[in-house]
Amino acid sequence: MSNHTLIDPFGRSIDYLRISVTDKCDFRCTYCMDEDVTFLPRSHILTLEEIVTVAQTFVKMGSKKIRITGGEPLVRKNILWALEKIANTDGLEELTLTTNGSQLERMAGSLFNVGVSRINISLDTLSRTKFEALTRRDKFDQVVRGIDKATQLPFKRLKLNSVILKNHNDSEILDLADFALHRAMDISFIEEMPLGVISHHDRAAAYISSDDIYTQLSSRYTLEKSNLKTGGPSRYYDVDSFDNKIGLISPHSHNFCSTCNRVRLTAEGKLLLCLGNEHSMDLKPTLRDKNANIETLKASIHSALSLKPERHYFDLNEKPQILRFMSATGG
Repeated sequence: MSNHTLIDPFGRSIDYLRISVTDKCDFRCTYCMDEDVTFLPRSHILTLEEIVTVAQTFVKMGSKKIRITGGEPLVRKNILWALEKIANTDGLEELTLTTNGSQLERMAGSLFNVGVSRINISLDTLSRTKFEALTRRDKFDQVVRGIDKATQLPFKRLKLNSVILKNHNDSEILDLADFALHRAMDISFIEEMPLGVISHHDRAAAYISSDDIYTQLSSRYTLEKSNLKTGGPSRYYDVDSFDNKIGLISPHSHNFCSTCNRVRLTAEGKLLLCLGNEHSMDLKPTLRDKNANIETLKASIHSALSLKPERHYFDLNEKPQILRFMSATGG
C-alpha cells in the first residue's frame, strides 16, 4: 500500500491524526468531565509503543500532521520518549500538542527539544476564581507561568483554545484575545460540543454562537479572513496591528465537516472516524495480535476509513447522543 492512500468515502484526504495518549487529567473541567469520573484500567490503554506504531503507520500511509492530546497528555509517564519517536518519523511534517498548561512550566523546554513544533493550550478564563470553578482546581497561576515559559521558546506557533459559555465566561472574550495577542499567540474561541452527560450547566442555555463571538471581537479589532490553514477546524482571521490570528471553531453554527481531514485514536485504541458520531474501529486487537504486522494494521486502518460519515449532527435541545467525554476522545 503506497503513500496517500487515506481517502474517505466522500473523497476527503485524511492527512491529520489526533492521538489521545491518556484519558487521565489533573483538572476536572465542568464541560469535559464530572468530578468523580472513572478512568480506564491501565490494561485498556494503549502502551506508548503501540501509540508510536500507529502514529508511524499513519505517516507511512500519507498523514502529514499528528496532534497529541489527552485527557492531559503531559501526565502520561514517559510521554517525552514517545513524542521524540513520533517527531523523528520520516515524512511527518508537524507534531503538535494540546495541553491544559499545568505541566508547561517544567516541560516546555523538553517538549521543544524532542521535536514538538506547535502547542495549543486550553484556557477559558483569566479570573482565578472562575478558573478554579471551571477546572475544579486552583492552578491558574501555574498555568499562566507555563504559558509564559512556552512563549520564551521558539515554537512554530502557540495558541490558546477557549470554550465560551454564555453567562459563564462570555464577558471575557476580549480580555482573552488581548492576553493571547500581546503574548504573540493565536487564540481560537470554541462553541461547546455536546459530548458526555454533565450536571454543571444546561448546554442549550450556555450556548453562544461564533457569530456572536465575532461581533464582540469586531468591537475592538479589525478582522480580515485569513488564508491560514493549520489542518484543524478553526476559521482564522488576521488582526490589524498584530502578527497573530484569532480563530473560531463552530461545530454548531458553521459545520466544518465538508473539509474534515482528520481521524482520532482514542486512549484505548479505537480509531474514531468522527467526533460527533460513534463510528469507530478498535485497533487494539490488531496491535496485540502476535501474528499481525504493519501491513495488517494498514489494512485495518484502510477498512476503518470506509466508516467515516459525511458529517455530524448536534442538537443542544436533546440529550447527548455521544456519551463519551472529550477526555476519552482527545480534544
